[in-house]
Amino acid sequence: MTQVTERGTRLPAAPRAGVRRRSPAAAACVVGGAVAAGLGLGFLAVLVIVLWISSPYPDSGPGGALHLAAGLWLLGHGTELVRYETLSGVPAPVGVTPLLLVALPVLLMRRAARLGGASDEDDEEVLPATAVFSAVLCGYLAVGALATVYAAGGPMPADPISAAWHVPLVAVLAAAGGVWGAKGRPLGPLPNWLPGGVRRGFVRPRYALALRAGAGGALVLLGGGALLVGASLAWHGAQVQASFLSLTGVWSGRFAVLLLALALIPNAMVWGAAYALGPGFALGAGVTATPLGSAGAPALPRFPLLEALPAAGPGTPLTWAAVGVPVVAGLAVGWFAVRRAREVSYGETALTAALGAVVCGLAMAGLAAASAGPLGSRRLAEFGPVWWATGAAAFAWTLALAVPVAVGVHAWRYRPAAGPGAADTDADVPGGGGWHDSGVRELRWELMRKASGTLVPEIVPVAPPVPPVPPVEVAPVAPAPAVRARRAVTVVAGLDLGLAPVAPPVPDAPAVPPVPSGAGVRVLARRKPSA
Repeated sequence: MTQVTERGTRLPAAPRAGVRRRSPAAAACVVGGAVAAGLGLGFLAVLVIVLWISSPYPDSGPGGALHLAAGLWLLGHGTELVRYETLSGVPAPVGVTPLLLVALPVLLMRRAARLGGASDEDDEEVLPATAVFSAVLCGYLAVGALATVYAAGGPMPADPISAAWHVPLVAVLAAAGGVWGAKGRPLGPLPNWLPGGVRRGFVRPRYALALRAGAGGALVLLGGGALLVGASLAWHGAQVQASFLSLTGVWSGRFAVLLLALALIPNAMVWGAAYALGPGFALGAGVTATPLGSAGAPALPRFPLLEALPAAGPGTPLTWAAVGVPVVAGLAVGWFAVRRAREVSYGETALTAALGAVVCGLAMAGLAAASAGPLGSRRLAEFGPVWWATGAAAFAWTLALAVPVAVGVHAWRYRPAAGPGAADTDADVPGGGGWHDSGVRELRWELMRKASGTLVPEIVPVAPPVPPVPPVEVAPVAPAPAVRARRAVTVVAGLDLGLAPVAPPVPDAPAVPPVPSGAGVRVLARRKPSA
Protein backbone atom coordinates (compact mmCIF):
# COMPACT_ATOMS: atom_id res chain seq x y z
CA MET A 1 0.00 0.00 0.00
CA THR A 2 2.88 2.35 0.78
CA GLN A 3 4.56 1.56 -2.55
CA VAL A 4 1.37 2.23 -4.45
CA THR A 5 0.81 5.58 -2.78
CA GLU A 6 4.45 6.66 -3.20
CA ARG A 7 4.93 5.54 -6.84
CA GLY A 8 1.48 6.26 -8.17
CA THR A 9 0.73 8.73 -10.94
CA ARG A 10 0.66 12.27 -9.70
CA LEU A 11 -2.48 14.25 -10.22
CA PRO A 12 -2.18 17.53 -12.13
CA ALA A 13 -1.92 20.49 -9.86
CA ALA A 14 -4.73 22.98 -9.82
CA PRO A 15 -3.99 26.14 -11.78
CA ARG A 16 -2.96 29.06 -9.67
CA ALA A 17 -5.20 32.05 -9.49
CA GLY A 18 -3.99 35.03 -11.52
CA VAL A 19 -1.68 32.95 -13.81
CA ARG A 20 -2.83 32.86 -17.45
CA ARG A 21 -2.01 29.82 -19.55
CA ARG A 22 -0.10 30.57 -22.72
CA SER A 23 -1.95 29.63 -25.86
CA PRO A 24 0.14 27.91 -28.53
CA ALA A 25 -2.48 28.80 -31.14
CA ALA A 26 -2.05 32.52 -30.44
CA ALA A 27 1.73 32.21 -30.72
CA ALA A 28 1.30 30.36 -34.03
CA CYS A 29 -0.87 33.21 -35.33
CA VAL A 30 1.78 35.78 -34.40
CA VAL A 31 4.43 33.73 -36.17
CA GLY A 32 2.12 33.33 -39.18
CA GLY A 33 1.74 37.11 -39.51
CA ALA A 34 5.50 37.60 -39.31
CA VAL A 35 6.08 34.87 -41.90
CA ALA A 36 3.58 36.50 -44.27
CA ALA A 37 5.48 39.78 -44.10
CA GLY A 38 8.79 37.95 -44.48
CA LEU A 39 7.62 36.11 -47.57
CA GLY A 40 6.66 39.38 -49.26
CA LEU A 41 10.00 40.93 -48.40
CA GLY A 42 11.88 37.82 -49.53
CA PHE A 43 10.12 37.70 -52.90
CA LEU A 44 10.98 41.31 -53.70
CA ALA A 45 14.53 40.89 -52.37
CA VAL A 46 15.18 37.93 -54.66
CA LEU A 47 13.76 39.81 -57.65
CA VAL A 48 15.87 42.92 -57.00
CA ILE A 49 19.03 40.88 -56.36
CA VAL A 50 18.57 38.99 -59.64
CA LEU A 51 18.21 42.27 -61.54
CA TRP A 52 21.21 43.73 -59.71
CA ILE A 53 23.39 40.74 -60.57
CA SER A 54 22.37 40.78 -64.23
CA SER A 55 22.90 44.54 -64.58
CA PRO A 56 26.23 45.42 -66.26
CA TYR A 57 26.45 48.76 -64.41
CA PRO A 58 25.11 48.41 -60.86
CA ASP A 59 24.89 51.67 -58.95
CA SER A 60 25.44 50.16 -55.51
CA GLY A 61 26.30 46.94 -53.76
CA PRO A 62 24.00 44.16 -52.53
CA GLY A 63 23.18 46.21 -49.43
CA GLY A 64 21.69 48.96 -51.56
CA ALA A 65 19.65 46.37 -53.48
CA LEU A 66 18.21 44.97 -50.24
CA HIS A 67 17.35 48.47 -49.00
CA LEU A 68 15.57 49.12 -52.29
CA ALA A 69 13.63 45.84 -51.90
CA ALA A 70 12.43 46.95 -48.46
CA GLY A 71 11.34 50.28 -49.94
CA LEU A 72 9.41 48.54 -52.72
CA TRP A 73 7.65 46.36 -50.15
CA LEU A 74 6.54 49.47 -48.30
CA LEU A 75 5.49 51.07 -51.61
CA GLY A 76 3.24 48.04 -52.16
CA HIS A 77 1.28 49.15 -49.07
CA GLY A 78 0.79 52.69 -50.42
CA THR A 79 3.68 54.28 -48.53
CA GLU A 80 5.37 57.24 -50.20
CA LEU A 81 9.07 56.94 -50.92
CA VAL A 82 11.44 59.90 -51.06
CA ARG A 83 14.04 60.21 -53.84
CA TYR A 84 16.95 62.44 -52.84
CA GLU A 85 19.12 62.09 -55.93
CA THR A 86 17.42 64.63 -58.23
CA LEU A 87 18.77 67.14 -60.75
CA SER A 88 17.43 70.09 -58.80
CA GLY A 89 18.61 68.76 -55.48
CA VAL A 90 15.10 68.97 -54.00
CA PRO A 91 13.81 65.66 -52.59
CA ALA A 92 11.01 64.29 -54.78
CA PRO A 93 8.28 62.05 -53.41
CA VAL A 94 7.27 58.87 -55.24
CA GLY A 95 3.66 58.18 -54.34
CA VAL A 96 2.20 56.33 -57.34
CA THR A 97 1.64 52.81 -56.02
CA PRO A 98 1.50 49.99 -58.60
CA LEU A 99 -1.81 48.35 -57.76
CA LEU A 100 -0.62 44.95 -58.94
CA LEU A 101 2.14 45.14 -56.33
CA VAL A 102 -0.50 45.62 -53.62
CA ALA A 103 -1.84 42.14 -54.34
CA LEU A 104 1.33 40.53 -52.92
CA PRO A 105 1.00 41.64 -49.25
CA VAL A 106 -2.80 41.41 -49.35
CA LEU A 107 -2.82 37.78 -50.47
CA LEU A 108 -0.09 36.74 -48.03
CA MET A 109 -1.74 38.48 -45.06
CA ARG A 110 -5.15 37.10 -45.94
CA ARG A 111 -3.76 33.58 -46.18
CA ALA A 112 -2.06 33.87 -42.78
CA ALA A 113 -5.28 35.08 -41.12
CA ARG A 114 -7.33 32.33 -42.78
CA LEU A 115 -4.94 29.60 -41.66
CA GLY A 116 -4.88 31.01 -38.13
CA GLY A 117 -8.65 30.95 -37.85
CA ALA A 118 -9.13 27.44 -39.29
CA SER A 119 -8.82 24.18 -37.31
CA ASP A 120 -8.13 20.80 -38.94
CA GLU A 121 -8.43 18.56 -35.85
CA ASP A 122 -11.23 18.26 -33.32
CA ASP A 123 -8.98 18.56 -30.28
CA GLU A 124 -7.11 21.56 -31.67
CA GLU A 125 -7.61 24.85 -29.88
CA VAL A 126 -9.81 27.26 -31.81
CA LEU A 127 -9.27 30.94 -31.09
CA PRO A 128 -12.03 33.49 -31.46
CA ALA A 129 -11.96 35.74 -34.49
CA THR A 130 -10.78 38.79 -32.56
CA ALA A 131 -7.85 36.89 -31.06
CA VAL A 132 -6.74 35.56 -34.46
CA PHE A 133 -7.06 39.02 -35.99
CA SER A 134 -5.02 40.68 -33.24
CA ALA A 135 -2.30 38.02 -33.17
CA VAL A 136 -1.71 37.96 -36.92
CA LEU A 137 -1.74 41.74 -37.06
CA CYS A 138 0.88 42.03 -34.30
CA GLY A 139 3.31 39.72 -36.08
CA TYR A 140 2.87 41.49 -39.43
CA LEU A 141 3.24 45.01 -38.04
CA ALA A 142 6.36 44.05 -36.11
CA VAL A 143 8.11 43.05 -39.33
CA GLY A 144 6.71 46.16 -41.04
CA ALA A 145 8.28 48.42 -38.42
CA LEU A 146 11.66 46.72 -38.89
CA ALA A 147 11.39 47.07 -42.67
CA THR A 148 10.66 50.82 -42.32
CA VAL A 149 13.74 51.30 -40.18
CA TYR A 150 15.89 49.24 -42.54
CA ALA A 151 14.70 51.07 -45.68
CA ALA A 152 15.70 54.43 -44.15
CA GLY A 153 19.35 53.72 -45.03
CA GLY A 154 18.70 53.03 -48.70
CA PRO A 155 18.57 55.21 -51.83
CA MET A 156 14.76 55.63 -51.57
CA PRO A 157 13.71 55.65 -47.92
CA ALA A 158 10.08 55.58 -46.87
CA ASP A 159 8.27 58.49 -45.33
CA PRO A 160 7.71 57.46 -41.68
CA ILE A 161 4.39 59.27 -41.35
CA SER A 162 3.05 57.69 -44.53
CA ALA A 163 4.24 54.24 -43.45
CA ALA A 164 2.68 54.67 -40.01
CA TRP A 165 -0.86 54.52 -41.39
CA HIS A 166 -0.60 52.88 -44.83
CA VAL A 167 0.94 49.60 -43.64
CA PRO A 168 -1.56 49.07 -40.77
CA LEU A 169 -4.48 49.97 -43.04
CA VAL A 170 -3.60 47.33 -45.65
CA ALA A 171 -2.82 44.76 -42.95
CA VAL A 172 -6.12 45.38 -41.13
CA LEU A 173 -8.22 45.02 -44.28
CA ALA A 174 -6.41 41.88 -45.44
CA ALA A 175 -6.52 40.24 -41.99
CA ALA A 176 -10.22 41.03 -41.60
CA GLY A 177 -10.94 39.40 -44.96
CA GLY A 178 -8.94 36.31 -44.02
CA VAL A 179 -10.63 35.84 -40.64
CA TRP A 180 -14.05 36.39 -42.21
CA GLY A 181 -13.30 33.72 -44.80
CA ALA A 182 -12.04 31.29 -42.17
CA LYS A 183 -15.26 31.64 -40.14
CA GLY A 184 -17.45 30.75 -43.12
CA ARG A 185 -18.14 34.31 -44.38
CA PRO A 186 -20.97 35.07 -41.95
CA LEU A 187 -23.29 37.94 -42.83
CA GLY A 188 -24.54 38.75 -39.34
CA PRO A 189 -25.41 39.64 -36.73
CA LEU A 190 -23.85 43.08 -36.60
CA PRO A 191 -22.08 44.27 -33.42
CA ASN A 192 -24.28 45.41 -30.58
CA TRP A 193 -22.59 48.81 -30.35
CA LEU A 194 -24.26 49.84 -33.61
CA PRO A 195 -27.68 51.54 -33.35
CA GLY A 196 -30.69 49.28 -33.53
CA GLY A 197 -32.05 50.96 -36.64
CA VAL A 198 -28.77 50.36 -38.49
CA ARG A 199 -28.68 46.70 -37.48
CA ARG A 200 -32.28 46.15 -38.57
CA GLY A 201 -31.76 48.02 -41.80
CA PHE A 202 -28.77 45.97 -42.94
CA VAL A 203 -30.78 42.78 -42.62
CA ARG A 204 -33.00 43.84 -45.51
CA PRO A 205 -32.15 42.30 -48.88
CA ARG A 206 -31.95 45.69 -50.59
CA TYR A 207 -28.43 46.29 -49.28
CA ALA A 208 -27.06 43.03 -50.65
CA LEU A 209 -28.61 43.84 -54.02
CA ALA A 210 -27.19 47.37 -53.90
CA LEU A 211 -23.74 46.02 -53.11
CA ARG A 212 -23.94 43.59 -56.01
CA ALA A 213 -25.22 46.26 -58.38
CA GLY A 214 -22.54 48.76 -57.37
CA ALA A 215 -19.78 46.18 -57.73
CA GLY A 216 -21.10 45.23 -61.16
CA GLY A 217 -21.06 48.87 -62.26
CA ALA A 218 -17.50 49.36 -61.00
CA LEU A 219 -16.33 46.24 -62.85
CA VAL A 220 -17.94 47.49 -66.06
CA LEU A 221 -16.13 50.82 -65.66
CA LEU A 222 -12.80 49.08 -65.10
CA GLY A 223 -13.39 46.83 -68.10
CA GLY A 224 -14.18 49.87 -70.22
CA GLY A 225 -11.03 51.57 -68.97
CA ALA A 226 -8.96 48.53 -69.92
CA LEU A 227 -10.54 48.59 -73.38
CA LEU A 228 -9.63 52.25 -73.82
CA VAL A 229 -6.04 51.65 -72.69
CA GLY A 230 -5.60 48.70 -75.02
CA ALA A 231 -7.03 50.62 -77.97
CA SER A 232 -4.75 53.59 -77.25
CA LEU A 233 -1.68 51.36 -76.97
CA ALA A 234 -2.51 49.78 -80.31
CA TRP A 235 -3.13 53.20 -81.88
CA HIS A 236 0.24 54.54 -80.63
CA GLY A 237 2.11 51.28 -81.14
CA ALA A 238 5.13 52.81 -82.86
CA GLN A 239 5.69 55.43 -80.12
CA VAL A 240 5.29 52.81 -77.39
CA GLN A 241 7.87 50.53 -79.00
CA ALA A 242 10.34 53.37 -79.53
CA SER A 243 10.01 54.44 -75.89
CA PHE A 244 10.54 50.90 -74.63
CA LEU A 245 13.69 50.38 -76.70
CA SER A 246 15.21 53.76 -75.93
CA LEU A 247 15.12 53.47 -72.14
CA THR A 248 17.87 50.85 -71.92
CA GLY A 249 19.87 48.63 -74.18
CA VAL A 250 20.43 45.60 -71.95
CA TRP A 251 17.94 42.79 -71.46
CA SER A 252 17.92 43.08 -67.67
CA GLY A 253 16.91 46.74 -67.84
CA ARG A 254 14.21 46.03 -70.40
CA PHE A 255 12.91 43.22 -68.22
CA ALA A 256 12.69 45.62 -65.27
CA VAL A 257 10.81 48.17 -67.40
CA LEU A 258 8.43 45.44 -68.57
CA LEU A 259 7.72 44.33 -64.98
CA LEU A 260 7.03 47.93 -63.94
CA ALA A 261 4.66 48.42 -66.87
CA LEU A 262 2.77 45.23 -66.01
CA ALA A 263 2.47 46.31 -62.37
CA LEU A 264 0.98 49.64 -63.50
CA ILE A 265 -1.69 48.15 -65.79
CA PRO A 266 -4.40 48.22 -63.05
CA ASN A 267 -3.56 51.90 -62.52
CA ALA A 268 -4.03 52.50 -66.23
CA MET A 269 -7.44 50.78 -66.09
CA VAL A 270 -8.60 53.14 -63.34
CA TRP A 271 -7.22 56.13 -65.26
CA GLY A 272 -9.11 55.00 -68.38
CA ALA A 273 -12.34 54.71 -66.37
CA ALA A 274 -11.82 58.22 -64.95
CA TYR A 275 -11.20 59.47 -68.49
CA ALA A 276 -14.46 57.93 -69.74
CA LEU A 277 -16.44 59.35 -66.80
CA GLY A 278 -15.45 62.91 -67.73
CA PRO A 279 -13.15 64.30 -64.99
CA GLY A 280 -10.12 62.63 -66.58
CA PHE A 281 -6.74 62.62 -64.86
CA ALA A 282 -4.03 65.15 -64.06
CA LEU A 283 -0.69 65.04 -65.88
CA GLY A 284 0.95 67.69 -63.75
CA ALA A 285 0.11 71.08 -62.40
CA GLY A 286 -2.59 72.67 -64.57
CA VAL A 287 -2.74 69.86 -67.19
CA THR A 288 -5.74 67.51 -67.30
CA ALA A 289 -6.68 64.99 -69.99
CA THR A 290 -10.44 64.65 -70.62
CA PRO A 291 -12.58 63.44 -73.55
CA LEU A 292 -13.22 67.10 -74.42
CA GLY A 293 -9.50 67.67 -74.87
CA SER A 294 -6.34 68.51 -72.94
CA ALA A 295 -4.59 71.86 -72.80
CA GLY A 296 -0.90 72.35 -72.19
CA ALA A 297 2.20 70.27 -72.70
CA PRO A 298 2.94 68.06 -69.71
CA ALA A 299 6.54 67.40 -68.73
CA LEU A 300 6.43 63.62 -68.51
CA PRO A 301 9.27 61.11 -68.38
CA ARG A 302 9.67 58.61 -71.19
CA PHE A 303 7.73 55.46 -70.38
CA PRO A 304 5.79 53.06 -72.63
CA LEU A 305 2.42 53.53 -70.93
CA LEU A 306 2.72 57.33 -71.01
CA GLU A 307 3.16 57.26 -74.78
CA ALA A 308 -0.45 56.08 -75.11
CA LEU A 309 -1.87 59.31 -73.65
CA PRO A 310 -4.20 61.31 -75.90
CA ALA A 311 -2.60 64.11 -77.85
CA ALA A 312 -2.89 67.70 -76.68
CA GLY A 313 -5.68 69.75 -78.18
CA PRO A 314 -9.46 69.65 -78.41
CA GLY A 315 -11.34 66.41 -78.36
CA THR A 316 -12.45 64.46 -81.40
CA PRO A 317 -15.44 62.19 -82.05
CA LEU A 318 -13.10 59.28 -81.33
CA THR A 319 -12.44 60.56 -77.79
CA TRP A 320 -16.10 61.47 -77.29
CA ALA A 321 -17.02 57.84 -77.90
CA ALA A 322 -15.50 56.99 -74.51
CA VAL A 323 -18.73 58.29 -72.92
CA GLY A 324 -20.35 54.98 -73.86
CA VAL A 325 -18.48 53.25 -71.00
CA PRO A 326 -20.40 54.96 -68.13
CA VAL A 327 -23.64 54.48 -70.07
CA VAL A 328 -23.12 50.73 -70.09
CA ALA A 329 -22.14 50.86 -66.41
CA GLY A 330 -25.40 52.64 -65.52
CA LEU A 331 -27.41 50.04 -67.43
CA ALA A 332 -25.59 47.27 -65.55
CA VAL A 333 -26.35 48.85 -62.16
CA GLY A 334 -30.03 49.16 -63.06
CA TRP A 335 -30.23 45.56 -64.25
CA PHE A 336 -28.63 44.08 -61.15
CA ALA A 337 -30.73 46.23 -58.80
CA VAL A 338 -34.01 44.51 -59.75
CA ARG A 339 -35.12 42.03 -57.11
CA ARG A 340 -36.79 38.81 -58.20
CA ALA A 341 -39.86 39.07 -55.99
CA ARG A 342 -43.37 40.00 -56.98
CA GLU A 343 -44.23 41.97 -53.85
CA VAL A 344 -41.40 44.53 -54.27
CA SER A 345 -42.74 47.99 -55.11
CA TYR A 346 -41.38 50.42 -57.66
CA GLY A 347 -40.12 52.71 -54.91
CA GLU A 348 -38.12 49.88 -53.35
CA THR A 349 -36.55 49.06 -56.72
CA ALA A 350 -35.64 52.70 -57.34
CA LEU A 351 -34.09 52.99 -53.87
CA THR A 352 -32.01 49.86 -54.44
CA ALA A 353 -30.71 51.26 -57.74
CA ALA A 354 -29.82 54.55 -56.04
CA LEU A 355 -27.90 52.71 -53.32
CA GLY A 356 -26.08 50.74 -56.02
CA ALA A 357 -25.02 54.04 -57.59
CA VAL A 358 -23.67 55.16 -54.22
CA VAL A 359 -21.65 51.95 -53.90
CA CYS A 360 -20.27 52.37 -57.41
CA GLY A 361 -19.25 55.96 -56.70
CA LEU A 362 -17.50 55.02 -53.46
CA ALA A 363 -15.64 52.15 -55.13
CA MET A 364 -14.39 54.33 -57.98
CA ALA A 365 -13.37 57.09 -55.56
CA GLY A 366 -11.29 54.63 -53.54
CA LEU A 367 -9.64 53.15 -56.63
CA ALA A 368 -8.85 56.60 -57.99
CA ALA A 369 -7.23 57.62 -54.71
CA ALA A 370 -5.15 54.44 -54.64
CA SER A 371 -3.98 54.74 -58.26
CA ALA A 372 -2.84 58.39 -58.10
CA GLY A 373 -0.01 60.09 -56.28
CA PRO A 374 2.84 62.54 -56.69
CA LEU A 375 5.92 61.87 -58.80
CA GLY A 376 7.73 65.05 -57.92
CA SER A 377 7.61 68.20 -55.86
CA ARG A 378 6.75 70.81 -58.50
CA ARG A 379 5.01 70.13 -61.82
CA LEU A 380 4.47 66.43 -61.14
CA ALA A 381 3.06 66.93 -57.65
CA GLU A 382 -0.41 66.11 -59.06
CA PHE A 383 -0.42 62.95 -61.13
CA GLY A 384 -3.47 60.81 -61.71
CA PRO A 385 -7.26 61.12 -61.34
CA VAL A 386 -8.81 63.26 -58.62
CA TRP A 387 -10.61 60.85 -56.30
CA TRP A 388 -13.59 63.01 -55.33
CA ALA A 389 -14.31 64.11 -58.90
CA THR A 390 -14.10 60.53 -60.17
CA GLY A 391 -16.42 59.24 -57.45
CA ALA A 392 -18.95 62.03 -57.99
CA ALA A 393 -19.00 61.44 -61.75
CA ALA A 394 -19.48 57.70 -61.30
CA PHE A 395 -22.36 58.31 -58.89
CA ALA A 396 -24.05 60.85 -61.18
CA TRP A 397 -23.81 58.68 -64.32
CA THR A 398 -25.08 55.52 -62.66
CA LEU A 399 -27.83 57.28 -60.71
CA ALA A 400 -29.21 59.01 -63.82
CA LEU A 401 -29.37 55.75 -65.78
CA ALA A 402 -29.80 53.00 -63.18
CA VAL A 403 -33.03 54.25 -61.55
CA PRO A 404 -35.19 54.44 -64.72
CA VAL A 405 -33.68 51.23 -66.08
CA ALA A 406 -34.40 49.35 -62.84
CA VAL A 407 -37.99 50.58 -62.71
CA GLY A 408 -38.52 49.70 -66.37
CA VAL A 409 -37.05 46.21 -65.97
CA HIS A 410 -39.20 45.64 -62.90
CA ALA A 411 -42.34 46.71 -64.76
CA TRP A 412 -41.50 44.53 -67.76
CA ARG A 413 -40.59 41.48 -65.72
CA TYR A 414 -43.79 41.51 -63.66
CA ARG A 415 -46.20 42.80 -66.28
CA PRO A 416 -49.70 41.22 -66.27
CA ALA A 417 -50.13 38.21 -68.51
CA ALA A 418 -52.00 38.83 -71.78
CA GLY A 419 -55.11 36.68 -72.20
CA PRO A 420 -58.85 36.51 -71.69
CA GLY A 421 -58.49 36.95 -67.94
CA ALA A 422 -56.09 39.88 -68.16
CA ALA A 423 -58.94 42.40 -68.08
CA ASP A 424 -59.98 41.36 -64.59
CA THR A 425 -58.41 43.69 -62.06
CA ASP A 426 -58.21 43.62 -58.32
CA ALA A 427 -60.00 46.95 -58.04
CA ASP A 428 -63.34 45.24 -58.50
CA VAL A 429 -62.87 43.15 -55.39
CA PRO A 430 -63.79 45.06 -52.22
CA GLY A 431 -61.67 44.85 -49.12
CA GLY A 432 -58.29 44.44 -50.82
CA GLY A 433 -59.03 41.30 -52.81
CA GLY A 434 -55.92 41.90 -54.94
CA TRP A 435 -53.74 40.71 -52.06
CA HIS A 436 -55.42 37.32 -52.11
CA ASP A 437 -55.80 36.98 -55.88
CA SER A 438 -52.26 38.02 -56.92
CA GLY A 439 -50.56 35.03 -55.34
CA VAL A 440 -48.46 37.13 -52.94
CA ARG A 441 -50.00 35.61 -49.84
CA GLU A 442 -49.28 32.06 -51.02
CA LEU A 443 -45.72 33.00 -52.03
CA ARG A 444 -44.85 34.54 -48.66
CA TRP A 445 -46.48 31.67 -46.79
CA GLU A 446 -44.41 29.19 -48.83
CA LEU A 447 -41.20 31.09 -48.02
CA MET A 448 -42.08 31.08 -44.31
CA ARG A 449 -42.82 27.36 -44.43
CA LYS A 450 -39.46 26.57 -46.06
CA ALA A 451 -37.59 28.70 -43.54
CA SER A 452 -39.31 27.17 -40.49
CA GLY A 453 -39.21 23.55 -41.59
CA THR A 454 -42.25 21.60 -40.42
CA LEU A 455 -43.58 24.24 -37.97
CA VAL A 456 -45.79 25.93 -40.55
CA PRO A 457 -48.24 23.68 -42.37
CA GLU A 458 -48.51 23.69 -46.11
CA ILE A 459 -51.43 25.51 -47.73
CA VAL A 460 -53.79 23.05 -49.35
CA PRO A 461 -56.53 24.59 -51.51
CA VAL A 462 -59.98 23.63 -50.20
CA ALA A 463 -62.78 23.12 -52.74
CA PRO A 464 -66.09 24.90 -52.02
CA PRO A 465 -68.83 22.67 -50.56
CA VAL A 466 -71.18 21.11 -53.08
CA PRO A 467 -74.93 21.10 -52.12
CA PRO A 468 -76.50 17.61 -51.88
CA VAL A 469 -78.49 16.45 -54.90
CA PRO A 470 -81.88 14.72 -54.17
CA PRO A 471 -82.06 11.17 -55.46
CA VAL A 472 -84.08 10.61 -58.65
CA GLU A 473 -86.05 7.39 -59.13
CA VAL A 474 -85.21 5.74 -62.40
CA ALA A 475 -87.41 2.98 -63.89
CA PRO A 476 -85.64 -0.31 -64.32
CA VAL A 477 -84.59 -0.97 -67.86
CA ALA A 478 -84.58 -4.47 -69.24
CA PRO A 479 -81.16 -5.58 -70.17
CA ALA A 480 -80.58 -5.64 -73.90
CA PRO A 481 -79.74 -8.99 -75.40
CA ALA A 482 -76.10 -9.53 -75.76
CA VAL A 483 -74.91 -9.26 -79.31
CA ARG A 484 -71.95 -11.30 -80.19
CA ALA A 485 -69.41 -9.16 -81.91
CA ARG A 486 -68.07 -10.35 -85.17
CA ARG A 487 -64.41 -10.85 -85.48
CA ALA A 488 -62.57 -9.48 -88.40
CA VAL A 489 -60.94 -12.19 -90.43
CA THR A 490 -58.03 -11.47 -92.67
CA VAL A 491 -57.68 -13.75 -95.66
CA VAL A 492 -54.21 -14.14 -97.05
CA ALA A 493 -53.95 -15.74 -100.44
CA GLY A 494 -51.19 -18.26 -101.18
CA LEU A 495 -50.35 -18.96 -97.56
CA ASP A 496 -49.80 -22.70 -96.89
CA LEU A 497 -49.52 -23.64 -93.25
CA GLY A 498 -49.25 -27.39 -93.91
CA LEU A 499 -52.43 -28.25 -92.04
CA ALA A 500 -54.74 -31.08 -93.21
CA PRO A 501 -58.46 -30.25 -93.47
CA VAL A 502 -60.47 -31.47 -90.57
CA ALA A 503 -63.91 -32.96 -91.26
CA PRO A 504 -66.78 -31.47 -89.29
CA PRO A 505 -68.01 -33.70 -86.42
CA VAL A 506 -71.04 -35.89 -87.16
CA PRO A 507 -73.71 -35.93 -84.45
CA ASP A 508 -74.43 -39.35 -82.96
CA ALA A 509 -77.72 -41.08 -83.95
CA PRO A 510 -80.31 -41.59 -81.19
CA ALA A 511 -80.17 -44.96 -79.51
CA VAL A 512 -82.78 -47.46 -80.87
CA PRO A 513 -83.85 -50.31 -78.63
CA PRO A 514 -82.90 -53.63 -80.09
CA VAL A 515 -85.69 -55.61 -81.74
CA PRO A 516 -85.66 -59.30 -81.01
CA SER A 517 -85.22 -61.26 -84.05
CA GLY A 518 -87.85 -63.83 -84.90
CA ALA A 519 -90.26 -64.40 -87.74
CA GLY A 520 -93.99 -65.08 -87.36
CA VAL A 521 -94.33 -63.66 -83.91
CA ARG A 522 -97.82 -62.32 -83.18
CA VAL A 523 -98.21 -59.30 -81.03
CA LEU A 524 -101.45 -59.08 -79.01
CA ALA A 525 -102.87 -55.83 -77.60
CA ARG A 526 -102.94 -55.52 -73.82
CA ARG A 527 -106.32 -55.50 -72.20
CA LYS A 528 -107.32 -53.72 -69.08
CA PRO A 529 -108.44 -55.97 -66.19
CA SER A 530 -112.11 -55.86 -65.34
CA ALA A 531 -113.19 -54.17 -62.21
